Amino acid sequence: MKRYKSANDRYRELFGEKTYKLALQGGATCPNRDGKKGFGGCIFCGEEGSGEFAEKRLGFCDSNGGECFLEQIERAINRISGKTNCRKFIAYYQSFTSTYMPHEDFEKMLLPALYDDRIVAVSVATRPDCLSDDILKILSDFNKRKKVFLELGLQTSNENTAKIINRGYDLDEYLTATNKLRDRKIETITHLIIGLPGENIEDYKASVLCAQENSDGVKLQLLHVLKDTKLAIMFEKGDFNEISLEEYADILCELLPIIPKEKTIFRLTGDPPKKSVIAPLWTTDKKRVLNYINSEFERRNVVQGSGITKI
Repeated sequence: MKRYKSANDRYRELFGEKTYKLALQGGATCPNRDGKKGFGGCIFCGEEGSGEFAEKRLGFCDSNGGECFLEQIERAINRISGKTNCRKFIAYYQSFTSTYMPHEDFEKMLLPALYDDRIVAVSVATRPDCLSDDILKILSDFNKRKKVFLELGLQTSNENTAKIINRGYDLDEYLTATNKLRDRKIETITHLIIGLPGENIEDYKASVLCAQENSDGVKLQLLHVLKDTKLAIMFEKGDFNEISLEEYADILCELLPIIPKEKTIFRLTGDPPKKSVIAPLWTTDKKRVLNYINSEFERRNVVQGSGITKI
């Protein structure tokens, strides 16, 4: 059995104590929505661009660009203060493509996190094709003062599936991006989705191998079918089937052993917005999901030690 490194393990390793992520809105859109690469986004992407749980931006930024982000951080901390006694936080720019903006605006977005002592790191979610040299320089400079996690949405290494989901970039762009990030010593996390139309366990394994070879950590998430998406239309037509909890646990039990123990597993499940999720509905009961996955890991001797569900 292996003892895998969870996100909580990694944060304690870096910051010495439990650290909480604050989901924030950077205000960017996506090149796969505004016409640069396509329209409508990836077929699974909802109206919030994966930022359903992010603290909302209120109004416009001031002329210096930082005030609205400072207020957003403060609201996010106040909102969770009743359920955690954390003293350290990660500013997580989650929704849409957080680097898809003029580099001057991107720098202004990060500055409040730099000067707030409660914020020990930033985590930026983006696409591999939205990392200009100017953006990379900002990330590199910031990383010398506070920790940067760069989250890349790969979803799958299968180029045919990438076309089906309307991803808008090819695998070479992902590999180029990870090389540039590695050269700048920026910790990179690759996001993968389990259950994409037409994929099977061999596709999932190939994607995991690609991710763990080219990044420092992985996020594994089950495909959620959300209302008002192209994926929802495909699902209602019967173009693919949802995965059961038992099947998902089986898949995880096969995938974890191929991930080296020095890599961080930042996520094993995801939390769909209950108001818009169509399937699988079992994913809305997070406690049940984690308990079942945990019991399967223990029964099959996949993971060593307790606290498995914190992965």
